[in-house]
Amino acid sequence: MDLSTLTALAPIDGRYADKVNDLREIFSEFGLIRYRTIVELRWLQALADNPSINEVPPLSKDTLEYLNSIIDNFSEADAQRIKDIEKTTQHDVKAVEYFIKEKIKHHKILQALSEFIHFACTSEDINNVAYALMLKESKDKILLPIFDQLTNKLRDITQKTAELPMLARTHGQPASPTTLGKEIANFIWRLNRQIDIYKEIPIFAKFNGAVGNFNAHVVAYPEVKWLQWTQQFIQELGLTPNIYTTQIESHDAIAESFHSISRINTILIGFCRDIWSYISLGYFTQQTVQEEVGSSTMPHKVNPIDFENAEGNLGLANALLIHMAEKLPISRWQRDLSDSTVMRNMGTCIAHSVIAYQSIIRGLNRLSPNSTRLDEDLEENWEVLSEAIQTVMRRYGIDEPYEKLKGLTRGRRINKNELKEFINALTIPAPAKEALLNLTPQKYLGLAAQLAKKV
Repeated sequence: MDLSTLTALAPIDGRYADKVNDLREIFSEFGLIRYRTIVELRWLQALADNPSINEVPPLSKDTLEYLNSIIDNFSEADAQRIKDIEKTTQHDVKAVEYFIKEKIKHHKILQALSEFIHFACTSEDINNVAYALMLKESKDKILLPIFDQLTNKLRDITQKTAELPMLARTHGQPASPTTLGKEIANFIWRLNRQIDIYKEIPIFAKFNGAVGNFNAHVVAYPEVKWLQWTQQFIQELGLTPNIYTTQIESHDAIAESFHSISRINTILIGFCRDIWSYISLGYFTQQTVQEEVGSSTMPHKVNPIDFENAEGNLGLANALLIHMAEKLPISRWQRDLSDSTVMRNMGTCIAHSVIAYQSIIRGLNRLSPNSTRLDEDLEENWEVLSEAIQTVMRRYGIDEPYEKLKGLTRGRRINKNELKEFINALTIPAPAKEALLNLTPQKYLGLAAQLAKKV
């Protein structure tokens, strides 16, 4: 059976393939091979820029353009050629080195420099920088933009519903009212905080040889300031140098990034469950599409499938993200290969996350607040004003205000007439009594609207 979106084992390459196309160039096998090629060529160019390495003279503009063209025109056919070479070498990074040597064998100047391809490098020098570049590109081009898109959509809904009264529920029971916008604002504030943390996490890389000590570098060119120069090389790639490593970069910052993304995802799982529940209560209606089917047997249904889909994908993403965050920083002695297979799955957890974010945005675009249903729920629960009444009673020194309201309201619903009768019997100043008599569940909102608008 040939591989296709119908026969793929993983849904991200099957059912959801069209939703993660932007990730393929970054995280696929093609992407990894391409980034390895970029690192190898950038290293050769850097060697040529170092005046202390006389055997690699400065490259002419034409020669640099030739090398850059290998990157700019890197194709699936090039990646397949490297895979074919790997069948002989049984080593994926060495295959990249041999591929580049093939590419330059007819270029007189570069052919003379062919043995400086992969000079003083261990495979992990190439791999860790390649993965770091993958993470950087996915962060800059995929994740941060979709986070902006998501939070902007939430902010738009918050502003439109900042003053829309809603019955709150604590322990699933009717509680002091809030506004719909304020409840969404809570999630925006939490998301913004975690996104800001994620933005500031550096992406580290190392380029220091077989066990992290520049052993081969120093033997070949003792006069070169390898420590400072390789740090500059990494910085010019847009990454942060890590100078204290074994053969592998420790992956601590990758763990930080993945923990950060998993916290964002956890917040969104809570959000999806809340929105699902609000839809169930009728607080939101969902836009219908004529051709869609909600149930195979119940024609009336409009299911909150976008939020259910998101919740499932966020859970899958977090299972992988948390495993990677716990596993990747651990390596036996100076190197083992247990991280290699795990690293290859970075795109999988990012893909499940992106699928979820897209689902949430799609679901939000179909929601409309149902002010009638929100008002009905408030009107049915006048007992939520007992908090306000007993608090005012405390101010004016009435004995056992909590207990009096508990006796009136606990475990039962009361109507506004019963409450007004109770208020009229209170010995409190007339203005305070008048304020309580004018209070309704729809007006008992505290600073909810202000907080929603402020976010």
